[in-house]
Amino acid sequence: MNYKLAQSNYRHLVVGADTKIPLKNGKYASAINFDNAASTPPFVSVMEEINNFSTMYSSIHRGTGYKSKLSSQLFEEARSIVLKFVNADPHHDTVIFVKNTTEAINKLSYRLWKGNKKRVILSSWMEHHSNDLPWRNKFQVDYVETNLNGKLSLENLEHKLNFHKGNVELVTVTGASNVTGYVNPIHKIAELAHRYKAKILVDGAQLVPHHAVNMKPNNPLQHIDYLAFSAHKMYAPFGTGVLIGPQDTFKQGISEFVGGGTAETVTHDWVVWENAPHKEEAGTPNVMGVVALVAAIKTLTAIGMRNIDNYENELTNYANLKLKSIPGITLYSHTVQGEPRIGVIPFNIKGIAHQQVAAILSDEAGIAVRTGCFCTQPYIQQLLSISPKQMVFYKKSGDAPRPGVVRLSFGIYNDFSEINVLTNLLERIVKHPTVYSKWNVI
Repeated sequence: MNYKLAQSNYRHLVVGADTKIPLKNGKYASAINFDNAASTPPFVSVMEEINNFSTMYSSIHRGTGYKSKLSSQLFEEARSIVLKFVNADPHHDTVIFVKNTTEAINKLSYRLWKGNKKRVILSSWMEHHSNDLPWRNKFQVDYVETNLNGKLSLENLEHKLNFHKGNVELVTVTGASNVTGYVNPIHKIAELAHRYKAKILVDGAQLVPHHAVNMKPNNPLQHIDYLAFSAHKMYAPFGTGVLIGPQDTFKQGISEFVGGGTAETVTHDWVVWENAPHKEEAGTPNVMGVVALVAAIKTLTAIGMRNIDNYENELTNYANLKLKSIPGITLYSHTVQGEPRIGVIPFNIKGIAHQQVAAILSDEAGIAVRTGCFCTQPYIQQLLSISPKQMVFYKKSGDAPRPGVVRLSFGIYNDFSEINVLTNLLERIVKHPTVYSKWNVI
């Protein structure tokens, strides 16, 4: 393949892929978005479906008008489409629509909490804050270690499961890291968790848009109990997220949010709650968001998740090769050929702060990246070898520049020519460090 000329076969499927934006010098260039791990632009199919459905949009559940009944039908049918997309068990599992992965994990933390902190949650060193902070005030949280390259240690996971002697409520891990792009062996993790009578939650925010996910593999010990993900990272940015889990989890107790739509009968003395998933979805649901999610799932399915994985792997391998050839660049993710990963690459340039690198890329070439710690501060601290003593310094000194890295993250519409624009500019930055180290960050 001639990588210099190769274009994405999927670029036409994404809105705004060739939008022109102003540069610092007053000229215009095609925007290059390498910040897809934060949010992706919408599919054309998503926008078309939103526009087509808008004429029939109505508030759902209990409405008697035609539009309300149609909207309700589409909303409820969406649950089956989501279950099929990740091969969940339609007889055992339920789909709860929320705002995003963060809300999904928070919801599950409340539903599993029994009012004391005796039970243990095993998180890991590589988790997003959204898969760490919600557990802290309800459970004892212990962290599975990662190795020197930042990869999760299955040996340490089993050690901790054994150490806590059947007191682990849940093993909660990211399916794919938003920092390093590492894909965790979720089925092996599930098997270990189940052997020790624990359940597993997979934070699928980064995994679901890029890899096929199978919640119900042939080996029953390897099934995934809970899965959470966000539509805005899978080309449907309209404020919808998903929590999938066993119906039994939500039978007892009440949701952390209650109100309209959650109760069947209410008096001033007692309440009869709706069954799940409805008692978990307080207020008017985001019908438009769910319509967008379904449209995105249909497009991803039509493309084929394996095709998406293969193409994004080619992008990532090409970018890694180019970046490794530039002196002064340090890469913080390391995989061997054939090892599963998503298209995320973290790096730094020696002598130039990560914020400055991002500003230069945007100002000079219209390239969008993300910098900092990406809501994974303990993981970044480990990758950058930042000591607890140094973190105390940053805590006390509010003005000190915070440590972090530059992150590239690819989508199916990115192509090799965009990577060439990036690496050509990075080569110039490395060759002229005194000029670029003084770049103004706004």
